[in-house]
Amino acid sequence: MKNVIPEVDSKSMDIVADNISKLKELFPEAFTEGKVDFDALKEVLGNYIDGREERYSFTWNGKSKARMLAQTPSTGTLRPCKEESVDWDTTQNLFIEGDNLEVLKLLQKSYHKKVKMIYIDPPYNTGNEFIYPDNFQDSIGAYLKITGQLTEEGFKLSNNQEYLGRFHTNWLNMIYPRLKLAKNLLSQDGAIFISIGQDELQNLLYVCNELFGEENLVTICSRVVKTGGQKGIHFSPSVDYIVCYAKSIGDLNQFREEISQNVIDNVYTKTEAEGPLKGEKYRSMGLYQAMLDKRANQRYFIECPDGSLVIPPGNSMPSISAEGEQVKPGDGDGVWRWTYGRFQEEKAKGNIEFIKSDRTSLITSDGKMAEWNVYYKIWLKDRLNDGQLPGNILDKFQSRHASAELKKLEIPFDFPKPSILIRYLMTLISMKSGDLALDFFAGSCSLAHAALDYSSETKSPVRFICVQLPERLDENTAEAKQGFSTIAEIGKERIRRAAAKIKEENPDYQGDLGFKVFKLDSTNIKPWELDFDLTEQDLEDQISNIKHGRKEEDVLYEVLLKYGLDLTLPITEHSVAGHKVFDIGMGALLICLSDDITLDVVEGIAKLKDELDPEIMRVVFKDAGFADDVVKTNAVQILKQAGIEDVRSL
Repeated sequence: MKNVIPEVDSKSMDIVADNISKLKELFPEAFTEGKVDFDALKEVLGNYIDGREERYSFTWNGKSKARMLAQTPSTGTLRPCKEESVDWDTTQNLFIEGDNLEVLKLLQKSYHKKVKMIYIDPPYNTGNEFIYPDNFQDSIGAYLKITGQLTEEGFKLSNNQEYLGRFHTNWLNMIYPRLKLAKNLLSQDGAIFISIGQDELQNLLYVCNELFGEENLVTICSRVVKTGGQKGIHFSPSVDYIVCYAKSIGDLNQFREEISQNVIDNVYTKTEAEGPLKGEKYRSMGLYQAMLDKRANQRYFIECPDGSLVIPPGNSMPSISAEGEQVKPGDGDGVWRWTYGRFQEEKAKGNIEFIKSDRTSLITSDGKMAEWNVYYKIWLKDRLNDGQLPGNILDKFQSRHASAELKKLEIPFDFPKPSILIRYLMTLISMKSGDLALDFFAGSCSLAHAALDYSSETKSPVRFICVQLPERLDENTAEAKQGFSTIAEIGKERIRRAAAKIKEENPDYQGDLGFKVFKLDSTNIKPWELDFDLTEQDLEDQISNIKHGRKEEDVLYEVLLKYGLDLTLPITEHSVAGHKVFDIGMGALLICLSDDITLDVVEGIAKLKDELDPEIMRVVFKDAGFADDVVKTNAVQILKQAGIEDVRSL
């Protein structure tokens, strides 16, 4: 019988189809019979077409395949692993074990434009790190072989050595599709921070300029890795770099860091002696400065304590008799920082300071040198809230700090990034409660550690997603000798120990210290295999299209991914006519994976629509779960009558 219920799409978000849909919405005239008419598109774009054969471009062998790889939907899924998780039912944090390329594809629907900050520490390509081998035909199969989940001869984990002849090419083919996918996850006011060494810094900038836009480059920070040392030939290498790009530079908030104690002690040296702000620390800044932009409404006389009038140097003079009169400044005229109205407001608040001086640029009404300087007060308490503009040389986050913090946690790992570095970046981008941070080269999970610390210190709980390949460790390493078999295991254990340390030091802290573990795998849904040699047993196995050994929860989370829902959404269960119905988002999505579904179950789900009263309800069944075809046919009609239009099957 023809399936009367449409099936849930078994693949991840189709980026090409999504882009075509957007293009069609913008330029419908450029489509003919559903296909792009490039000649028509060129006419629509006019002068924005670059038809030159020779033009500036950045390319390498394999770039088109790398782009194609990013656009190829994944057929995989993420399987929940409760036994390795912490606080499964309540946590908003995720640790995903798998090839980050496939995982990024699977996250496209659920986390599109939802990530405030991405930090990654990809391979620097010094010849010592594993460069992910991309199989353009079967990425999931390649991943399963790499991680030893398939028994046939798989992929060899090898370093990217210079003698391979594709040294930079291999690295570019690895990083390009991952960054292309990552950009889709960034929020409009988000930014990505990428740690990198000298070897691939230039190539990384070329790639990011293409993907994020050169105008969205925020800066390149130099991080002091260590001081001293005699390694190297001509210079001892002491820095690496953090490249920062905004999703949209116009929507990115200004970066601010905490004011240092040194600045507080040496700059904010004055104390208010009277008034409502008595005892507050402040610094003075001249209300006139030579470099201020000249505006017509900012040249006027100010009356000093002795009754004299002062004005910035210049020839254009307002009337003395008209208080607050302003004149248009000439080429040689100075101006105050504020308009007269703003000056009056600040003076009333006690924010203006007059100091007698024999060194001043101000003049009196008759053009002589004045005896006063006029200042405005910058209060320390305000600046503590606002912070200060950061510099792009980072000298407080050396590698020894990372080694020390891992030593305290008794976690062995080579070349980690200090969690305080990532916590600092979270401060710069002003992570707020509920904001999401992502690291898809998670390693020892410095980002997760930073997010937990940031949440506990600021009382603004932020969320994290860490993605790490379960890359196997050599049995002779310190990590293996402590019982760790993969890098992913190290990351998970670090999060547990970092959380335990926070709880030990802050017993009353009630924030989220957990994480849900998911593992990349092939889809839970079996494809229909037409084979005339199938046995009777094979045919019976085909009746259920759920793979053997897969649990209800495996299928449940695959549906969440396909529908683009957050993997940390609360899930409740309803018993409907003796069958289990999963409820995600207070009725936004109901999933029933039972067998022998009767009309009683369907009618019970229709009643749930009235009880829960969601704005839109979607329902998913297992295709082979209906008692018979009559039930399947009638189910659609019953649910439609209840106002449920979106009914699908697996």
